[in-house]
Amino acid sequence: MTRRLISSGSPFEEQIGYSRAVVDGDWIFVSGTTGFDYATMSITDDIAAQTGQCLRNIDAALREAGATLADVVRVLYIVPQAAEFERCWPVLRQHFGQVRPAATMISAQLLDPRMRIEIQVTARRSH
Repeated sequence: MTRRLISSGSPFEEQIGYSRAVVDGDWIFVSGTTGFDYATMSITDDIAAQTGQCLRNIDAALREAGATLADVVRVLYIVPQAAEFERCWPVLRQHFGQVRPAATMISAQLLDPRMRIEIQVTARRSH
């Protein structure tokens, strides 16, 4: 088995020293991903829109690894304001409603105050 690193091109990856995702065999570990549009390094203030962008960023990493959001088996949501999490539910249900991965949500401060949610996933490629 070979270990492969995937980058999104986010400057955070080089500045901090991590990969967007690590592929190890059939397993894909996607780092905590925020709602930044990495092409423009912009971020909206709306938590639901940030959630959608997080999932687009995660989906891009998974596709590069040969998987999709349907392969996600575990997800961790981190939100600074727990009361805002419910606003994300429709977006999450749209992407994970049929997949139903094991999930945890915690409330914690994030690196940048503009970040309203961070999502980390673990996926396993299906054959």
